[in-house]
Amino acid sequence: MAENLQLVIITGMSGAGKTVAIQSFEDMGYFCVDNMPPSLIPKFWELLKESGKVHKIALVVDLRSRSFFDEIQSMLVEIENTDFIETKVLFLDASDEELVSRYKETRRAHPLAMDGLVTEGIRKERAILEDLKPKANIVIDTTTLTPRQLREKIIQEFKTSETSGFRVEMISFGFKYGLPIDADIVMDVRFLPNPHYIPELRPLTGMDKPVYDYVMSFPETETFYEKFYDLLATIMPGYIKEGKSSLTVAIGCTGGQHRSVALTERVGQALKADYKVNITHRDKDKRKETVNRS
Repeated sequence: MAENLQLVIITGMSGAGKTVAIQSFEDMGYFCVDNMPPSLIPKFWELLKESGKVHKIALVVDLRSRSFFDEIQSMLVEIENTDFIETKVLFLDASDEELVSRYKETRRAHPLAMDGLVTEGIRKERAILEDLKPKANIVIDTTTLTPRQLREKIIQEFKTSETSGFRVEMISFGFKYGLPIDADIVMDVRFLPNPHYIPELRPLTGMDKPVYDYVMSFPETETFYEKFYDLLATIMPGYIKEGKSSLTVAIGCTGGQHRSVALTERVGQALKADYKVNITHRDKDKRKETVNRS
């Protein structure tokens, strides 16, 4: 039996936090589309159904006019009559005073009051949305919420056992090719014995068992691994608590071929017991590519 498509429609007052909301759904693995016209949504879903590759989608729909409101009402009725889409509507709201304050902070014009007062735009938008808000599955008042608190609330409401709000990116690299610019934590393992100086190991990488076993055979490697893994295990919960959606850990050696690859593999595989982990070896084959070009 095919898996049902899960659709979350994010709507509500302009300035109430829809940008934070769509970013939160992206962190949970949803395919996200911002500001899609309601009339295009049914066709969009038919295409996704045919592809069979995407099962969770979040759409931001801004209701800028009464015609948009009528379109989304018709779209919701159409979707309710299908048997392959599970739909939830998330409505974000905030007090008029807070919305005015946010618009003044950003110095943006309200979309319904481009040439007028922000308060007039808010009044018009509330009138358009007054019939939709009661039909929403979840209403969140963001008046007193920080962006982080809103994100936590959304994840709490929509996170499932299959949804991971936190992932670890493990990257091996060679210092001779430069630091990964997106790394949160960088560890230098050039203090370990280098397989490069052993002729039979030189053309291999840390993915090959002879090199992996060689790197792991030294007491200092085992000591480093245990202490570094304990460090990561200690700090991960803190990053999650602070609302961080991912952590990029880079381990580097001279060329990014032997030591860093072996240790990135070991640490990454161990972390998979508790976290979603992606492992990338950025420079593993750089030396081979250079030799082939020369």
